[in-house]
Amino acid sequence: MTDHPNWPTLTEDAEQPWETLSSEVLVPGFRTVLRDRARTAQGVELTYQYRPRGPRAVFVLPVTARGEAVLIRQYRYPLRATVTEVVAGGVESGEDLHGAAARELKEEVGGVAAQWVALPGFYPQPSISGVVFYPLLALGVTLGDMAHEDTETIERVTLPLAKAYEMLEAGEIQDGPSSLTLWYARRPLAERGLL
Repeated sequence: MTDHPNWPTLTEDAEQPWETLSSEVLVPGFRTVLRDRARTAQGVELTYQYRPRGPRAVFVLPVTARGEAVLIRQYRYPLRATVTEVVAGGVESGEDLHGAAARELKEEVGGVAAQWVALPGFYPQPSISGVVFYPLLALGVTLGDMAHEDTETIERVTLPLAKAYEMLEAGEIQDGPSSLTLWYARRPLAERGLL
């Protein structure tokens, strides 16, 4: 499995137009939140609260050999709602992106992929977060037993690819990263005659 050509470009600029004057950790730990005092290139000083660069996550659209999409319905506490998503999860310390994708595929839907296609990575909320998301397409997926975490409420949903894209176009997939993963996967799926 290879990386997508845009993955190495998801880095900090060599030159920074803003100067950091001070930095304070508001929330320590995995989801660190900082409050910085900064000066813009125009000399304006401001306070900026954000999640720093560093955390990464993978998003996986699993497709079975029969051409079915495997999505999940997951309860999301901040929304107090269950939403339709692709397989996703954080990249653990010391774990590479491909290993994280394979682990999440196995845990969330019991899947193992025969082939992987890396899709363009992206910043989900660049105004408030330095998190980077890496989507992948998993092809020839076979399904087995799932291994959900105790805190997860997940239902596996297997449906024809065309139906998944109807849901996307109808606005029924309301998770932004899942929608973008589906959008990026459309061309490679069409090139393989799956859509």
